[in-house]
This record gives sequence, structure tokens and C-alpha cells, in this order.
Amino acid sequence: MKRSAYLLIVLFFTTQFYACKKALEQPALGSLSEEIIANKNGVNGLLIGAYAALDFMEGGDRALGGGDAWQVSPTNWVFGAVAGGDASKGSDGADQPAIDPIANFYSDANNVFYNGKWKALFECVTRTNNVLKLLAKATDITADERKNIEGQARFLRGHYYFELKKMWNMVPWIDEGTTAFNQPNNTDLWPKIEADLKFAYENLPPAQSELGRANKWAAGAYLAKAYLYQHKYLAAKPVFDLVITAGTTSSGLKYDLNEEFEDNWRPSRENNPEAVFVIQMAANVDASGPSHANNGDMLNFPYGDGSPFSCCGFFQPSIDLVNHFRTNPATGLPYISNYNNFPVKTDMGIEGNQPFTPDQGTLDPRLDWTAGRRGIPYHDWGIYPGKPWARDQSYGGPYGPKKNVYWHESADTDGDQGTWAPGTAINYSIIRFADVLLMAAECEAQEGSLSKAQEYVNRVRGRAANPVTWLYKYKDDHDPSAGFSNEPAANYKINEYPANDFSSKGKAYALTAIYYERKIELAMEGHRFFDLVRWGIAEQELNAYFSYQGQFTSDVRKGRFVKGKHDFYPIPQRQIDLSQANGSAVLKQNPGYN
Repeated sequence: MKRSAYLLIVLFFTTQFYACKKALEQPALGSLSEEIIANKNGVNGLLIGAYAALDFMEGGDRALGGGDAWQVSPTNWVFGAVAGGDASKGSDGADQPAIDPIANFYSDANNVFYNGKWKALFECVTRTNNVLKLLAKATDITADERKNIEGQARFLRGHYYFELKKMWNMVPWIDEGTTAFNQPNNTDLWPKIEADLKFAYENLPPAQSELGRANKWAAGAYLAKAYLYQHKYLAAKPVFDLVITAGTTSSGLKYDLNEEFEDNWRPSRENNPEAVFVIQMAANVDASGPSHANNGDMLNFPYGDGSPFSCCGFFQPSIDLVNHFRTNPATGLPYISNYNNFPVKTDMGIEGNQPFTPDQGTLDPRLDWTAGRRGIPYHDWGIYPGKPWARDQSYGGPYGPKKNVYWHESADTDGDQGTWAPGTAINYSIIRFADVLLMAAECEAQEGSLSKAQEYVNRVRGRAANPVTWLYKYKDDHDPSAGFSNEPAANYKINEYPANDFSSKGKAYALTAIYYERKIELAMEGHRFFDLVRWGIAEQELNAYFSYQGQFTSDVRKGRFVKGKHDFYPIPQRQIDLSQANGSAVLKQNPGYN
């Protein structure tokens, strides 16, 4: 398995210099002073600690801020995917019950998931601020090194504040010059986020010496994303243009789509041309537990009779999501306005020892790299058995997650069994190139060329249409180790949109097609809820989802989204209580939660 030297440095310096960071906040006998670490090595150590915080893990199975790992997962599987209708919570109703009100939008500000995520993100902000604070005092750093370090620290702070912004909208702004930390949440954060990402874009080099570090082009993609979220399409478009035509990874690979879709989730093939900015995960490197092995998703493996995974049955792709992958047998295009009229056959209510024939209709091949379904190969673990691997099928549905699951052939290196639930070395892409193409397509549809928007969408669909990226049946269903045959695992049919389709049908149609493509290309990657909110269609989409999905699974039958309230999550009540000054709270609650 290919792992970068950067990861090993992270693990060492996080331990060494996080203690130094604490010393800055609370000097103690024997601790290191600012004068001792205000130098090139000390600043770089703190910067590596700021990178290490990307996965929100402290050590073992302990999350930053003390919360559970799954509360703070950088993949946003709860806040972005489950809440966006990509997936059911999974498991059963009694396990992690705090997720149910989030998924159904009836949670209040006391939900522990909110406080856990808030604390972790502000710990990350603190780490970036400590880098900048020490950088200003270091005298043994050249001008170019200073720009690079500042650019990376501000890129990371821009990322952490972007997460805070899309979660809660109004949060306190804390930077390296802040001395009074009980700040109100009444600052417009977008100019601050833009300034950090713009500085990074203008000052970071196009290549870095170590994998995992942000470069100029990652900063450009993120800056354009920040513009996009504000509907500043004309500002975002030229930045996306440059990222697409000239952008490279930190190691110098020109950005491109991987030939094979699943390479985005194969550790041996990661840090590839599609990796714009990723969180570097590593299995079996922490003796105290899988702290850097995607611990935030440790619950999200099929679990039940015969399952090879030690836990826990969460994060089951929804029936509604799977139906999105149906294609028209004549055109190979999706049913973008009425996909649920053409549902994919499920094994709901069918026992594992009863016969079941998988859906024979035409499907987008990305489905079988996204969801485990009955009768289809589950990587190289064997044929997915359906109900036996679902803890409560009536609650969470018939499907299992797949993008976050390592392969049997590499389980010893890519899986981490250091605690009661699996860790995994699979990197998490904060931004990958397919995401960039689809964001750029939005900008083109909004303020540019509909034909260019279609070109970007077709580039993504074209990769999926290439048979090299499809899933194939095993040579021997009883022995997956024999390898895969040349027979597709399902009836795959996917085509690009025909020439001039977007231009002839207009902007509204083009945007609908782009939104749909994001749904299926980025499914289960934590983007969906935040996309729906920024598009202004969360109420109609999610309430339709609750109505449809609730016919089959019991987990979302209480679901109801209210526009103007549920667009953002409630400020954690614990943080409001802690902000008391002169008899009143400095932090103000988001609308609708008082």
C-alpha cells in the first residue's frame, strides 16, 4: 500500500507539537515557551498538527474536543449524507438515537452531535491560528517559506470555517490576533473565508514537497467553491477555468478523472490525478487505536450474520438514492424528473435463504460502486447476501455502504482492527476533480455557456460509460479470490447527453441535469444536504424523500423539513451557555430554534 512520508511526519509531530500548542494557551512548569518553538521547526510542527486535525481525531478512538468519532466525522456522513437523503442512519432505532432527530429535522440545540462537531472544528481553527501566531515571531524562515506556511495555514483555516459556515451559518470569527475569545456570532464569515482562500491561491506554490499538503490549485478550487456557495458565479467561473485547464496535484499530476471510478476509494491507487484535496488516512499506525484510519466512519460497515466486519451496520444507502441510478433503456440517460417511477428491484422483506433475482433493467454502473445490494459482488468479499447483513432491514433498508469499505485482498494493510469497529486507510476527498467539473458546470449554466456545462457533465458521465470502470461478476461465485470475469455484474447502460441537449432545452433543464449528476456521482460522500440548501430546494426535495422513503423504511417517517429553519443546524446549547457575559449569552441561536 502506498502511504506518503507526510503521514508518518504527521503522527510524530502531532504528538510532539500539540503539547506545545497547549503550552501556548496554559503555561506550566516544564512546558515549552513561545521563544523556544518560534522557529522554522516549531512552526512547521504546529502546521503539521493543523493538518493532522483534518480527521478530527486526537489519538486512539478519541475525537478532538472529547466527542465520539462519528459525531465529528470529516465525511459529514450524518450532517451531509443521512440528512440529505443519500442514506438511512442504519443499524436499528435504539443505536445512536441522537442521529434520528437530525435525519428527521426535529432535533434541538442539546443534541450531542452538534456540540461535538462544534468543539472539534474550533480546536482545528485554534491550531491554524497558533501556526500564524508563531510564524509572525519566527526569524529563521525565508520569505518564500513564510508565504508557503502562511498560505497552508490560511487554507486550512478557510476549510475549517467553511465547514462551520455551512453547518451553522453564523459563528464567531477567531483569528491569530484575537485575545478576547468570547466573541459574538454576528460576523459575515464569507469575506473572511474568501480572504484566507484567496491568499492561499495567490501565494501557495503549484507543487509541494510532501503529499497531502495544499497547493495553489487546491486553494483555487476551494476559493471557487466558496464563490459558488454565495452564488457569485461570475467570480467562480474563471477560477474553475484555470483549475480545470492548468491545475495539478501537489505532486505535479495534471488534474483529470481517474480512468476507473473506484480508484477514488482504493488506498493503493490514491493520491491520483483526481485528488484535489484529500484527508490522508492511514491504518495500523497508532498503537492506541485507529485514530488516523477514518475513525469517524467506523460504524459504517455491513453487520450481521456472516459479515466479515466487526461492526456496526450504519449508513445504509437509501432506496430513493438507489432509484436515482436507473437509466432509460433507449437513451442511457437518467429519469431526472421522475426516477422513483422506475424503481430498482429490492429484497425488502426477503430472507437471506429465500431466492432473489437482482434487477434486470438498465442501470448506471456507478450504483454498484456506491451501494451493496443483494446478488451483486461486494468488492471481493463475496456476493452481497441482503437481509443477513442488515441489522434491521425494516428500519434502515436493504442496502449497504461501499465507498468507505476496504477490499478483502488488502484487508491486512487497508483495514485497521485496533478497536471494536473497523478503521480504514481509504482517504476522504474533500474536493475531487469530478466535483470540480460539476461545480464548474453549475457556473457555466448560471452565467456562461450551456454547451460548456454539458461538456463538463458529459466528461463525468463518459468516465462512468467506459466499461473498464464497471463492476463484473466473479469467475466463481463461491470463490471470490478467483477474480472477476468479463461479464458485467448488472445490465449497465449509460450514455452522455446528446449534442446540444442543454442548449436546446434551456437553463432550467441544464441545472436539473447538473444537480442530478452531482447526486449520483458524489453519492454517500457527504455533500447532498449542503447542496440542497445552497440550491434553495431542500424543502421540496427532502419532504418528497421522506414521503417516498417512508413507505419502505421506518427511520424517516417523522421527517419534515421547514425552509428558513432547517437550512442550518442549531447552535449547540452548551456553547450558548458557556458564552454568558454580564448576565446574557453572547452567542445567539439560529432562527426557529429558540
